[in-house]
Amino acid sequence: MDTTGHKISILKDLGKKLKTDKDLDLLIDKLADSRLVLLGEASHGTYEFYTWRAAISKRLIEEHGFDFIAVEGDWPDFYQVNRYIKQYNTEYKNAKDVLKNFNRWPTWMWANWETEALIKWLHNYNKNITTNNRIGMYGLDVYSLWESMVTIVDYLKVNDPSLLPTANKAFSCFEPFGDEAGMAYARFLHRFAPKTCENEVVDLLQDILRNATHYNSDLEASLNIEQNAHIAKNAEQYYRSIISADQNSWNIRDHHMMDTLRRLLTFHGTNSKAIIWEHNTHVGDARATDMHQEGLVNVGQLVREELPNLNPKIIGFGSYKGSVMAGKEWGAIMQKMTVPSAEKNSWEYLLHKTGNGDQLLFMDTLRDNDNFKAPIAHRAIGVVYHPEYESIGNYVPSIMPERYDAFIHIENSKALHSMHVHTDKTQLPETYPWAF
Repeated sequence: MDTTGHKISILKDLGKKLKTDKDLDLLIDKLADSRLVLLGEASHGTYEFYTWRAAISKRLIEEHGFDFIAVEGDWPDFYQVNRYIKQYNTEYKNAKDVLKNFNRWPTWMWANWETEALIKWLHNYNKNITTNNRIGMYGLDVYSLWESMVTIVDYLKVNDPSLLPTANKAFSCFEPFGDEAGMAYARFLHRFAPKTCENEVVDLLQDILRNATHYNSDLEASLNIEQNAHIAKNAEQYYRSIISADQNSWNIRDHHMMDTLRRLLTFHGTNSKAIIWEHNTHVGDARATDMHQEGLVNVGQLVREELPNLNPKIIGFGSYKGSVMAGKEWGAIMQKMTVPSAEKNSWEYLLHKTGNGDQLLFMDTLRDNDNFKAPIAHRAIGVVYHPEYESIGNYVPSIMPERYDAFIHIENSKALHSMHVHTDKTQLPETYPWAF
């Protein structure tokens, strides 16, 4: 039997049909002993990736006491989501209102009806839980430099005026760049380096950390102000490195997300449990891909290396064909695009050929199989997408049993259902310049 045929035969026997929430039972049982579950996605615009992740997350929360969901999104925007679902305030009437904050391109990544449904569920679930035990939702990403600086200054005006001189000094360093602070700052450095705002934001972070215990005006005030200070520091470093778009900016971003995750786990207590939603390129262990040869790390690699005591589990997602929401270029109007049938001999192609349709695989059954110890092409779609050219740059060579602990395959996926939110084009797009 040829190698491809042999692989298909093995996968056919291992794939488990996935049609209803009940079909997740075995997966949920296998995740029960983990305190850190990472749920991927092959694109930021696919309906099934969002809905299956939501189904898994709800069961982990209900059946195994997970404490929060952390996602590939901005901290300030998701902090408003967190406050809404925990009922800390009545600023927003419903989940749709809170999602109107998500005006950074690509807006569809979080301003969509699939996310709205999850936020509504979390809000209702928390009604029957004591305040200290309510389920949270947070953003891990590094992009919100300007929003975080504004938050810090506004907060200190009321709660700690003694630090306003330090904050204003940092703020004024970025102020000439306006609302487009991140990219304008990067362009400025490209032309006029070595002037930077590094010292200003480092000084601000150190002052805030020294005074953090005084910021507990509500349950999460000190966490919020501290996190925004870390974002200001790390975003400055990120934007400083972005002009070269090399692995340094990627690694700064993923280390920031990892550090934020650590901070959240500490905040929620010694036995806290977290669910992570990010693109496969962030949660699938980078050491099992060609990213490793390029000097790139990611969250999936870092949690396995640094938090093995939490027994992290990584679930990858992919589809054979269908449709997706994406843009033709950075800042472009979102479009529903056709996802072509996967390339021959790719991971998605092999699963399609099994005839099992939508399915769930457990990768430990493949780890000792010589047929799956070599890299296999595995599709990754970003927010910028050109289906006609995807064979050139949308497949990541991956040793699949090492990259993930389990995998969910969708045979014919659909584009998610976006909300119509005004896009603020002065802000650096989320995921820029990496598309994932």
